[in-house]
Amino acid sequence: MGEYAVSVKGKKPKHVSKIQTSEFSIPYVNIKAFEQGEIDEYTDGAGCVICEDGDFLMVWDGSRSGYVGKAIKGALGSTLVKLTFPGIENNYAYYFLQSKYLEINTRAKGVGIPHVDPNLVWNYEFRIPPLPEQQRIVARIEELFSELDKGVESLKTAQQQLKVYRQAVLKYAFEGNFTEEWRRQQAATKQPKMAMAAEPVVEYKTTQQNDDQLGVLPEGWKWCRSGELFTFVTSGSRGWAKYYSNQGSIFIRITNLNFDTLNLDLSPESIQHVCPPNNAEGLRTKVLEGDFLFSITGYLGMFAIAPKMESAFVNQHVCLCRPKNNFNKEYVGYWIISKSGGYYFLNKNQKGAVKAGLSLEDVKSFPIPITSIDEQQQIVYEIERRLSVCDKIEESIVQGLKQTEALRQSILKRAFEGKLVPQDPNEKLLERIKAAKENGKPENKEKVKASKRKR
Repeated sequence: MGEYAVSVKGKKPKHVSKIQTSEFSIPYVNIKAFEQGEIDEYTDGAGCVICEDGDFLMVWDGSRSGYVGKAIKGALGSTLVKLTFPGIENNYAYYFLQSKYLEINTRAKGVGIPHVDPNLVWNYEFRIPPLPEQQRIVARIEELFSELDKGVESLKTAQQQLKVYRQAVLKYAFEGNFTEEWRRQQAATKQPKMAMAAEPVVEYKTTQQNDDQLGVLPEGWKWCRSGELFTFVTSGSRGWAKYYSNQGSIFIRITNLNFDTLNLDLSPESIQHVCPPNNAEGLRTKVLEGDFLFSITGYLGMFAIAPKMESAFVNQHVCLCRPKNNFNKEYVGYWIISKSGGYYFLNKNQKGAVKAGLSLEDVKSFPIPITSIDEQQQIVYEIERRLSVCDKIEESIVQGLKQTEALRQSILKRAFEGKLVPQDPNEKLLERIKAAKENGKPENKEKVKASKRKR
């Protein structure tokens, strides 16, 4: 492949500005601008490599090395390479390298910052059909990819609808609607009213300002202050990086929390291990089964109930609350992740204009609707009965998205095996392609050459 590619690596500009001005008018196309279209630096262009809209770029350095995509107009970033293939349909080479991304990325070189191994990329066997066939292959790939994109869009729309439905389920539950008939049956059978909890909770003190926000509860319910449900509230401390290890206790960070779920993310790629200090600080932040874990900086409202773990600790961005035994943990957990419930009140209390944050007092002072233990359990049952259906649909959607990516790779594989479109008769193209590369001009005279061959 290296015989036919012309590559130009980007450069870090000598002069950059965070603000676009008449002098610094050229967008700096770094990784963020390339992948997300978000420009955060500008340059005057001195000593830069300029790329145009639609240019074929490859990430050369970093965790995404080998990724290919199309450029936006600007100064080419120092971790990117612009590729052209004179005499060849550029998009034909683009899709070929796209089909090789996983191999290029996993075989990157370098211990600190990985980078593309040029010996791998430039030595790929690159099968080049006649130009009209290259164009037909590209057209067919794009036609099939367009159909896949429509399918992906539909699946992602369904995912968003599921999120809306999940929140609707939670809102409905904490308005008492799922247990309305249950309460009537309890009253009809004249069963003795269940105690609110084995240990009574202190009622939440309302004010004129928050009365409207709290809303009206069903008969027999009352608001309580969140701190009344916890025996212990703390957060991790700084300076744990020196205790990082390849094994040992789990170090719970915001990465391990999420929205719309009570589950802690313990997937291998999200886990950091530590060998904690054998002192009071280590004991203070140790996590027990059933503990409530809140994000208190950055993205607020991320939450989990700790599962049984051999040993785990929290960092400074996570608040640990040890619940009492006078309520159903899942019931309160679902209230916390409800956008109209705990999530709303926690985000309303956030501090900081630039970076959101909560104090421990904020975590102890938001309102929670409390009813009898029996009704809490019934509400959890009604919520989970519906959310389990959502989970199954979500699994199907995720599987569908994985299948579309596998299908993309299958399309590319067939394309470069010559099986995607009918093939033209073999032609000797390499000499003309080499000449085009030397002249810096793309091959564009197929019809003329074809007529000459006929004569």
